[in-house]
Amino acid sequence: MECLNAKVEAEILALPADMQARLWRIAELLEVWGPHKVGMPYTRHLEGRIWEIRLSGKAGISRVMYAALMDRKLILLRAFVKKTQKTPRQEIDLALRRLKESES
Repeated sequence: MECLNAKVEAEILALPADMQARLWRIAELLEVWGPHKVGMPYTRHLEGRIWEIRLSGKAGISRVMYAALMDRKLILLRAFVKKTQKTPRQEIDLALRRLKESES
């Protein structure tokens, strides 16, 4: 699993340490078992090729959106602290844009 670019890496590094630790533990599960074998409560499909890793910690709730690429690689597209019950549409759109940019 890798970050799309330095922006995504900075978003992940901005997450609290306990959430970062959970992210890398779930990333290991995804690499070992594959995205279709790891489900709730760790991951959830959002839309198209976009999935989210669900993180919670002392500071609240965060999400890291990712996609599976054709060469069996998982790429992290967006990390953010979640403030509403539903994942905001603008966050999904940003992840979709980043995925599209990565493929061109």
